[in-house]
Amino acid sequence: MPQQGSAPILITGVGKRLGLGLAKHFLSKGIPVIGTYRTEYSVLNDLRQSGAELYCCDFYEQASVNGFIDVVKARHTHLRAIIHNASDWLPESVDLEPSEIMFKMMQVHVSVPYQINLALKSLLTSESEQTTDIIHFTDYVAGKGSKKHIAYAASKAALSNMTLSFAAALAPNVKVNAVAPALVLFNDHDNDAYKENAVKKALIEKEGGMQEVLSTVDYLLSSSYVTGRTMHLDGGRHLK
Repeated sequence: MPQQGSAPILITGVGKRLGLGLAKHFLSKGIPVIGTYRTEYSVLNDLRQSGAELYCCDFYEQASVNGFIDVVKARHTHLRAIIHNASDWLPESVDLEPSEIMFKMMQVHVSVPYQINLALKSLLTSESEQTTDIIHFTDYVAGKGSKKHIAYAASKAALSNMTLSFAAALAPNVKVNAVAPALVLFNDHDNDAYKENAVKKALIEKEGGMQEVLSTVDYLLSSSYVTGRTMHLDGGRHLK
């Protein structure tokens, strides 16, 4: 169970994959977790039973975002870190107007992290003797682009740039970094042919795995000197 008195880590998008793995990781270490989710999954009950403080928050609804920020500020005076993991992945082929696709991608990947960082920065800087952190989860395509996910790639690039601005604005007490995964975890529905083709895109031809993400985040949280940087978890894909 979370340690009494220790400042929590806020993680957006804890319902599945990376967010779920991060939440479980910190809870297992006795670190309190505040998490957001959009859709109720059965695994969220496990997080609740482990002591996580969870909130249903639809990042596409401004009132929901405002309500979440207000309740965190009302219930907490300190945060150890904010990890922006919540994401959506809309291709241009989806049956939506281009303006709506771009709005959604920018909203979840840029606007909401921007709002949360500004609204909750006082909770990160309230204990001046302790270094705190913001970590943005961007993507490999932020530096390369994507033919099928143009708006998604653009929004992740904006989040990557925002890492630099917040690192400069909140130094030295708050470190702000990014993690940019390529292939980390396959989905359950990915078939063997897709997997075989996907791993060949990197120099290290394998799935990165959840532990790679956990180790990277732990490193960033433990560092006292790294800020304004992006950690690339791509198996050398940029060189192939």
